[in-house]
Amino acid sequence: MFFHKKEPIHAVRIDEPNPKFAQLLLEQFGGATGELSAALQYWVQSFHVENPGIRDLLQDIAIEEFGHLEMVGKMIESHTKNVDQTAAFNSTLFAVRGMGPHFLDSQGNAWTANYLNEGGDVVRDLRANIAAEAGARQTYEALIKLATDEGTKQTLTHLLTREISHTKMFMKALDSLGKLTDPMFGNIQPDETVDLYYNLSSNGKDERGPWNAEPDFKYIAEPMKQK
Repeated sequence: MFFHKKEPIHAVRIDEPNPKFAQLLLEQFGGATGELSAALQYWVQSFHVENPGIRDLLQDIAIEEFGHLEMVGKMIESHTKNVDQTAAFNSTLFAVRGMGPHFLDSQGNAWTANYLNEGGDVVRDLRANIAAEAGARQTYEALIKLATDEGTKQTLTHLLTREISHTKMFMKALDSLGKLTDPMFGNIQPDETVDLYYNLSSNGKDERGPWNAEPDFKYIAEPMKQK
């Protein structure tokens, strides 16, 4: 059961409406990295999880993401309200759709459930969530750089901050399962190639680093000769 408290989870203030910027904000309302995608992804994942603590974590963050969706929606509404006669309004998606948020991304593509990344395994899902938070954080950073309104920047900075918070929570959840740095999960054991690194760079010197070094990996300098 949900209860709607008629005020956002964090203050939203817009000083100077800008419909063109509102179109960019649609990316976080109806886009692949947006708040609807995150909220639904985490909520659906929670039904797959038997661990009660991690289920609660996923549902708490999902509800917060719905609150963030409300914040982004209010920003879009404020950036498009009472400006329907401006050239900026008429050069955006809002000229056809009207004011307020729509489940479109900034290019006019409709939201789709294909954006959701959930697979029924808690380790796999938590890792997908870390990637989702990284994508959202990158989008918010780009929006902050493009924003000209100080109130908008402050709200976007809060949303960006919470993406970092959620990332830390998902990482801690993975760590509690002993899977933060362990790439193996599931019931099928890997074959004997699991620790091999193949040098498949045909030209120039191959770069070396911890991703292809002992003791975690056996470096195969000339894999074609291994046949």
